[in-house]
Amino acid sequence: MPTFTAPDGTLLAYHVDGDGPPLVCLPGGPMRASSYLGDLGGLTAHRRLIRFDLRGTGESATPRDPTSYRCDRLVEDVEALRVHLGVERWDLLGHSAGANLAVLYAARHPDRVARLLLVTPSVMAVGIEITPEDRLAAVREREGEPWFADAYLALEEITQGRGTPERWEAVAPFWYGRWDERAQALQAADAAEKNQEAVLVFATEGAFDPAGTRAALAELAVPVLLCAGEVDLAAPPRAIAEFAGLFPKAELVVQTEGSHHPWVDDPAQFVATVTEFLG
Repeated sequence: MPTFTAPDGTLLAYHVDGDGPPLVCLPGGPMRASSYLGDLGGLTAHRRLIRFDLRGTGESATPRDPTSYRCDRLVEDVEALRVHLGVERWDLLGHSAGANLAVLYAARHPDRVARLLLVTPSVMAVGIEITPEDRLAAVREREGEPWFADAYLALEEITQGRGTPERWEAVAPFWYGRWDERAQALQAADAAEKNQEAVLVFATEGAFDPAGTRAALAELAVPVLLCAGEVDLAAPPRAIAEFAGLFPKAELVVQTEGSHHPWVDDPAQFVATVTEFLG
């Protein structure tokens, strides 16, 4: 397992798998170990995936300063990885909450990004509003699922500010296009693979400057791909279409019947979308 040292001395780890040009992958969670990304549906047949364990997650060390878990402060860890790898520019992928880190990195280091891929991205860094109706509308097409009634009721309560741990557990099937054994295993591992202390710090005050980030992204002259899931409650297609509009050269692809983990829902469709974009 390769490692390198962050600017503050924290030992950070990453994982390399696959063949082809490198694609650096920033995990979501937030602050979940990168292992859940796996081979991104078989993308390792086309690209050499570099999965980064953010500080305090996976095989990376815990920092002395817990405030360094804040998203904007993680940007220089990503830049330290680039320097360690010895590349001038790279293709960068961010999933879910990791997309916040990816766009903050692109805003701060635009000359280091060749192509940017945002997979079912969180929108906190750019300040896009996702309404309760956006989330509810995204999942209504799943009405035929046996678990739908309880999950939908739980989602209504969550969007009205009445979420409880039990209600959050009830909506778990919505995070995947198919609530099968693989999806259930990934969901069961979620809590254990997250650094809960870091989760509480990731988006605290000062982490994001939406106006400043939007201004920087408007000048980002590189190809950008945003992958949305047709039935994703976390990153509904309407909001991701608005996100795409912030870039000069962005493409939006909505994966049919996809949810928040599109490489799990339909690996072939996801890999085809990504490889076509990367060329």
